[in-house]
Amino acid sequence: MDVKAIVLDIDGTLLNDDKKLTKRTKEALISAQKKGIKVVLASGRPTPGMWKYVEELQMIYYNGMLVSYNGAHVIDVATKKELFSQPLSIETSQQILEHLKQFDVLPMIAKDNYMYVNNVYNGLLHLDSQMGLFNIIEYEARGGNFQLCEKNDLAAFVDFPLHKILVAAQPEYLNKNWENILTPFKNTVNGVFSAPMYFEFTDQGIDKAYAVDKTLLPLGIHPEHIISFGDGHNDLSLIHYAGMGVAMGNAVDELKNSADKITLTNNEDGIAAALAELL
Repeated sequence: MDVKAIVLDIDGTLLNDDKKLTKRTKEALISAQKKGIKVVLASGRPTPGMWKYVEELQMIYYNGMLVSYNGAHVIDVATKKELFSQPLSIETSQQILEHLKQFDVLPMIAKDNYMYVNNVYNGLLHLDSQMGLFNIIEYEARGGNFQLCEKNDLAAFVDFPLHKILVAAQPEYLNKNWENILTPFKNTVNGVFSAPMYFEFTDQGIDKAYAVDKTLLPLGIHPEHIISFGDGHNDLSLIHYAGMGVAMGNAVDELKNSADKITLTNNEDGIAAALAELL
């Protein structure tokens, strides 16, 4: 396989469960870049929440790229030039945010350095017995390097395009209600789980593979030149798109069933292990 690019998810893939980039995985990806292989980070995260890993992986020296908001935005890390952008329309964003008011969910939207929510203190979820109550709003704000701002009515507030609307809720509640949440918009937007407690809206047709195709194909990097790594439902398009789609050992079953290869988990340096075999 003539590998020209490695496209990888961040949470649950590049990072271990402690949200750390391990030395072995970092060295494997830097080594790949030194061989002329482009590294592309493709995440549901907002762009500001990805820069830390650009620095750790030295991507600025090797023409790396960031695919953020599940594929709605792409930038070149060296020049910070926007390569692709397809946000939701203002009207659609307003309609989604209005619709969400009838559900027991926590919508979050971002613009510039701010993340806007209804109530910064009303973000407590019970995700597992070890963590206890967990403030998902604080977690998202810190992960994206955002300042928080409260708006009582997000639908009325939004007069600008959004790359993504993030919806957080108890996993059991989302699993039971996601179809009702998505149904009015299923023909006009993309809705996908990025984690059991996250459901995300992007514009119709947007996913990670679409963004990669739009930005790598003009560079002569075709699907058969790409190795992709992922663990969640929002990585499925990448796994199907790439010539070699690799599912992490901790990936959801749907991803494992679609992958060309299953590697070790994110806690076992699965990326480094797979690259040692494939490169």
